[in-house]
Amino acid sequence: MAERIDTGEYLGGKLLVAMPGMRDPRFSQSVVYICAHNQDGAMGLVINRVIDSITFPELLEQLGIARPAPTIEDIQVHFGGPVESSRGFVLHSTDFSNEATLHVDPGVSVTATVDILEQIALGEGPKSRILALGYAGWRSGQLESEILANGWLHVDADPDLLFDVDCEDKWEQAFSKLGFAPELLSGEAGHA
Repeated sequence: MAERIDTGEYLGGKLLVAMPGMRDPRFSQSVVYICAHNQDGAMGLVINRVIDSITFPELLEQLGIARPAPTIEDIQVHFGGPVESSRGFVLHSTDFSNEATLHVDPGVSVTATVDILEQIALGEGPKSRILALGYAGWRSGQLESEILANGWLHVDADPDLLFDVDCEDKWEQAFSKLGFAPELLSGEAGHA
């Protein structure tokens, strides 16, 4: 059994920022919002990768949800991670809640039920949102090991970076919150 490496804190509500040398192509230049993290593992959603193969209206059609609101055309579907890629999650502001909503921190929640999609299709639901298919998951101690192996940095999340920055700019914006540019980092553990 692998020994648990303790980084000293749980990262729920924080952003993971992939280091420039990230070897896993699924996470290269990714920013992941951590929805849950405890001694059993972690779960998060990639917030800066859009899926080009399906649109939100097409997803609604597959689910049999009527789409009367014309504003839904511009809602992007994100790659939330490689685990359960057909399962949907909505990372959103706290102005929407139901019995299945997980409140991650005072300004951000996540819901994985069809009724939130129905509300969005009606032009209602949460004001700020990211719709994602799939999620990123780590077993107990795995995320801590990846951080110590120089795979990820973490930074406080804020609503602007989560919901307002364009996807292609989120990785660099997350680095700017850390106070340096990604090109200043080495991909090797223990080196600056």
